[in-house]
Amino acid sequence: MAPPRQRRATQLDIARRAGVSQATVSLVLSGGPASTQIAEPTRQAVLAAAGELGYSANIAAKSLKGGRTYLLGLYTFEPVFPTDQRDFYYPFLMGVEEEAARQGYDLLLFTSIGSGEREIYTGGVNRLKLADGCVLLGRNVRREELAELVREDFPIVFIGRRELDGAELSYVAADYVNATSDLVGELVRRGHRRILHLRATGDSEPTRDRESGYRRGLAAAGIAVDESLIRTLADPADLTPAFIRHWTDTAGVTAILVEPSEDNRLTTALDVTSADGGVRFPADCSIALLGDPPSWTPELRNWTRYSLPRAEMARTAVQLLISLLDGPDGAAPQLTVPCSFVPGDSIGPAPERTWSR
Repeated sequence: MAPPRQRRATQLDIARRAGVSQATVSLVLSGGPASTQIAEPTRQAVLAAAGELGYSANIAAKSLKGGRTYLLGLYTFEPVFPTDQRDFYYPFLMGVEEEAARQGYDLLLFTSIGSGEREIYTGGVNRLKLADGCVLLGRNVRREELAELVREDFPIVFIGRRELDGAELSYVAADYVNATSDLVGELVRRGHRRILHLRATGDSEPTRDRESGYRRGLAAAGIAVDESLIRTLADPADLTPAFIRHWTDTAGVTAILVEPSEDNRLTTALDVTSADGGVRFPADCSIALLGDPPSWTPELRNWTRYSLPRAEMARTAVQLLISLLDGPDGAAPQLTVPCSFVPGDSIGPAPERTWSR
């Protein structure tokens, strides 16, 4: 059941909590030159009350009768402006920007604060309220902040599946389960039975979904899951020729499914392994990526994989957010978008290999 809707705090609520006049609250929150006239203890009391009530200045009330700013927020839990991860996130960012413009909304980008940590609640105040609602994305989420946003009924849509204890979060996610299951099925059709699944570190929802798809694909093929073939790859650089030969020679592995990193470390390691280490993909071992390389271009190797519809996911997230602004109806909407198979050139028929337990 969705949590009950909470009324947004007003400056009058803050005034009552702090024991001051509403005019004093307005002066403090404006931050302008006149705010220096307020005694420091009074200013701190107002700010404390604002934090306790979860208030942030509503710029819509200053300019729009209907209470809308026609600003949509975009908040990332990753420092993506710019880093090595920017290529992975670029289609998401472009999709949000294009759809917001198409819908007649401006976009407000929430960047990192001075401490280097990314926090939604600054001094207890939800700074995302400068916008009507917000699209969020990123791997390293702070779930306590997401839960607080849901509790205060602030409109948000996450790009990617994220689950919260005791709360429902709206999201648009890639269908990793079916995409991974289908990839397992493709390998099985090529004769593979011993398929190594390399997970990312941590236990995020995308990682769990990929493992669920791996298990589903094996079950559909009538192959029992060998738990020893589900491993965590702590560092893509560990995917060395020796690592691969260990699994092919001692465990009979003929194919590997690996969850890609959000930077170039995995594809770099594979390039080194295949170029310098003498491991031939797919002649010695087939390999496929459970998602896109972050910055693939045509001159790079076309690894077999499935591709996330990142721009489509972003556009859908904006559409979903606007529908929430127009009138939330019941449970938080949660959508999945299918991925597309990219045949590539790194899987082939299973090599003949004898193996027994």
